[in-house]
Amino acid sequence: MQSTRTLKDRIFLVIKGLAMGAANKVPGVSGGVVAFVAGFYEEFIYSLQRVNNKAFKLFFNGRFKSFYRYINGKFLSLLFLGMIVSYFSISKVLDYLIVNYQLYVWSTFFGMILGSIYYINKDFKQWNQKTITALILGAAVGISISFLDPATENDNLFFVFFCGIISVSGMTLPGFSGSFILILLGNYVLLLVDSVNALYDTLFDIISGDFSFWQDQARMRMLKVLGVFTLGSVTGLVTFSHILNYILHHYKNITLATIVGFIIGSLGVVWPWKETIYKTNSEGAFILDSTGEQVIANYQRFLPELNTQTYIAIAYIVLGIFIILGLEWYGQRTRQVKNK
Repeated sequence: MQSTRTLKDRIFLVIKGLAMGAANKVPGVSGGVVAFVAGFYEEFIYSLQRVNNKAFKLFFNGRFKSFYRYINGKFLSLLFLGMIVSYFSISKVLDYLIVNYQLYVWSTFFGMILGSIYYINKDFKQWNQKTITALILGAAVGISISFLDPATENDNLFFVFFCGIISVSGMTLPGFSGSFILILLGNYVLLLVDSVNALYDTLFDIISGDFSFWQDQARMRMLKVLGVFTLGSVTGLVTFSHILNYILHHYKNITLATIVGFIIGSLGVVWPWKETIYKTNSEGAFILDSTGEQVIANYQRFLPELNTQTYIAIAYIVLGIFIILGLEWYGQRTRQVKNK
């Protein structure tokens, strides 16, 4: 798989990683949908499940080249490079756009998910009683999640490890947003804002030659939380990939139908017309995170009035659909060129 990739393929793989990273950061959007629509979902799952006992034996025996080839290292490294770069760049731009143009950003994502449903359903010809039941169950779970009330913040390290395992579902399960699930678990701010800011501050201190953070108990606690969350995320990523690889191999049609259901259910989370509900304390004052931003509790959805803003939002939904159709067209063209 690795040796046949051209330079152009590698560049586009990094770009796909950028898109996955940006999608994973936004509550309600799933990076797994990007992998599914961009056509590398099964290779992604296959590569992750190669992180197993054999891989660890190769690594600890010093056979690094064999380890790299065994886990499809070139594919994973380029993809994760894109995700890491995205976290420090594109996702920051998305944060700005969501704050200033929230309706249009959500409209574009809504359109992209509609396009994704069309894209997946178009080539799926195995509809029967079992797959339709799986579709309905997947959609019901996805819709139910979007209406759950969030829990309170909890920095217990066992719970943080569990959050790490659950949060990577957005990368491995299209339609499940890891960021939104963290909001429901009450730890979105703790794990994706406060602990990451603690890491930024620590790296800046180290570069500046200031190591006094060792004496800062609150900072060290945040770094410990981030470390445990990262460990949980890696554990979840490898575990989910093994489970998904097995069920894709043995129950592919039912799995794909369930994934389509999850994606349909996620439309409730990314519904463009919604009001953000922020957390407040017992006195009614807004709770702020470490950056001074208000903490999101959930969203209250409503039907829009027909006005200019709504028509523009609908245009962005159409744009989102065309983005997916454009990706599909590019994918077909690329495959045709390779098959010549």
